[in-house]
Amino acid sequence: MDRRNQKTKSKLLIEILKDPERKPIFRITAEIISLFYLYKTIPRHYFSKYLFKKDRTNVKDYFPNKFLISIKPFFNDQGDKEVLENKLYFNFFYNQFNISIPKILMYNNKNIFVVDNLEREVNNVSDFKILLEKIIRKTATADSVIIKKTYGSFGGESVYKIFLNQLATDPETIKNLYFEVTKSAFLFQETIIQHPELDKLNPSSVNSIRFDTFIDQNGKADIISAFIRMSINNLCVDNVSSGGCMVAIDLQTGKLKKDGFSSLKVVGVKILTEHPVTKVIFENLSIPFFEQAKALVIKTAKLTPGLRLVGWDVAIGALGPILIEGNSNYDAGGNDISESGYRKNPVFRKILHEINYL
Repeated sequence: MDRRNQKTKSKLLIEILKDPERKPIFRITAEIISLFYLYKTIPRHYFSKYLFKKDRTNVKDYFPNKFLISIKPFFNDQGDKEVLENKLYFNFFYNQFNISIPKILMYNNKNIFVVDNLEREVNNVSDFKILLEKIIRKTATADSVIIKKTYGSFGGESVYKIFLNQLATDPETIKNLYFEVTKSAFLFQETIIQHPELDKLNPSSVNSIRFDTFIDQNGKADIISAFIRMSINNLCVDNVSSGGCMVAIDLQTGKLKKDGFSSLKVVGVKILTEHPVTKVIFENLSIPFFEQAKALVIKTAKLTPGLRLVGWDVAIGALGPILIEGNSNYDAGGNDISESGYRKNPVFRKILHEINYL
């Protein structure tokens, strides 16, 4: 997303003041003051979670992102986080349990590349292009490859999608990618072909589902919440921070709820009810293989009992769910929104009880 197109704070303030769906100024002021005293911090989430809207009557059910971040270390063993943070380790670890994950076609550490378990030193753009063509042509399902940083591709950063035809038609992009990749460590993964029903929703990106799970003191793993993310700007990544949109999923029915939320900096105060490009209405859209996706994240969560509070990203392929990654320090702000406030969520209340917050 081009950050030059983001809305400034002054423009956002004007939009909020002009928004016919906002609460009266005196009520907004009173709610902000009450949240400040409740949480002992500036309630920035009041605006990022659209609590200024008239229909948001339960503002105290939503938590500041600062609080949601602060509770993660209590539940997640720092030594166990490596299995999630290192994407190469993640692949090796979960493969042994027959978890469906994207196939790694190649990986590198600076100019040393590994393909088919063989190391190869790459010192120029030409050899890099040859390797890219080789791994893309090996895939039976796509004409592209997904490239991610082994560490730190948070919020869609350092994630690239390269098509076979770009090797001949877009030399500048390939050149820049070569210099980027050989400065660090990256994975080259087979492109996920998502289920046709989700392609109808948005075909430009894999529309992944963010589940978060919690393992209680008795060892029981539960799903807290779920929402789907999609690009609304024809990007290859679906993150809200990269210009995407999120829509909550009803955990019981596997159907989308009514409202779609992006970043205020991207779309302003408008809450979406349909995809702005495909015009597909969100409400009651069914997610294929949703029960299987829930079973997948519960199974995966149980494999790392030292990581009790995790956000999982799952794609829905033509044949079923595919685990993309897990995050032990995930941004739970979207899950808070999807649940219309975490406070009343029965699983999240277990978390609050354990940290003596209630």
